[in-house]
Amino acid sequence: MRKRKVFAFFSLTIFLLGLFVISVNLGSIKVTYGELFRGLFLEYSEDVATIYDLRFPRIIIAMITGAGLAVSGVLFQAVLKNPLADPGIIGISAGSAFVSVLIVAFFPMWYFFTPLFSFLGGILACVLVYSLSWKAGFSPLRIILVGVAINAVFTGLMESFGAMSGQNYSGAAAIVNANISMKTWKDVRLLTGYVTLGLVLALFAAAKCNLLALEDKTIRSLGVNVNALRAAISVIAVLLASITTAVAGSISFIGLIVPHIGRLLVGSDHKFLIPFSMLFGAFTMLLADTVGRLITYPYEISAAIIMSVIGGPFFIVLLKRSDRTYGG
Repeated sequence: MRKRKVFAFFSLTIFLLGLFVISVNLGSIKVTYGELFRGLFLEYSEDVATIYDLRFPRIIIAMITGAGLAVSGVLFQAVLKNPLADPGIIGISAGSAFVSVLIVAFFPMWYFFTPLFSFLGGILACVLVYSLSWKAGFSPLRIILVGVAINAVFTGLMESFGAMSGQNYSGAAAIVNANISMKTWKDVRLLTGYVTLGLVLALFAAAKCNLLALEDKTIRSLGVNVNALRAAISVIAVLLASITTAVAGSISFIGLIVPHIGRLLVGSDHKFLIPFSMLFGAFTMLLADTVGRLITYPYEISAAIIMSVIGGPFFIVLLKRSDRTYGG
């Protein structure tokens, strides 16, 4: 089992590095990898400078976004004991995106505070989902139904305000449509600090996530406040989902697909599952963005659409399996 985990981590790291190298040189401007190296480290090259300023931020944002959303999904599934939990499906991303659109569209001078406001939007959505789906405990399917409703409400509001945003619509549209094609190093810096904090907190919470797999009464017998623990881990999950949404837009299904495949490869121990999901989430999001750039070249399909096409059938299969497990 240990050898399989090591092999899974090693293989995924190689695949991620390979995909990164391919993505860097994918587009209308092409250079050899020798020219790319010289342009980055030895001498100035206009083509390499263009790649550095346009493609590198996009690739890095895709990877950080994928890592954040995947780990957010792992945490939500641990807290809710729900294999279908995903920040995009249960409305957390939509709540975050709605507040982000408001800030970008009507208060552009507060741009650098967008992640904080987005976090508040995610907390609001999380509170609504938890409170409306609680009925002597959390039912996996009830959470999904409530989450879908919350997601629909916030998505409708977000698109309405985005359409009314006038001259700032391009910024709002980038969030609504999850468009990362024109991101800059400023966006990378904005995203990196918050997501790094969230990922570090998630790693420290791994042992607590394993604890949540037990029955509540068993956890209480160990002297742990179950509700406080759920709330703390939920805040970390909301932080990761909302910050990535504020920069990259609302993207569903990464937090659903990645943890499930991760459990098949490295098991359910969160000490392994969380770091593996970081890598696999980064790979999945970058792969979706790369495929979106390739299949209709010179036009593009956003990574959010690619993930929806892949994630929809995946969700249906898991929903049918969950119905047999939890009984409708």
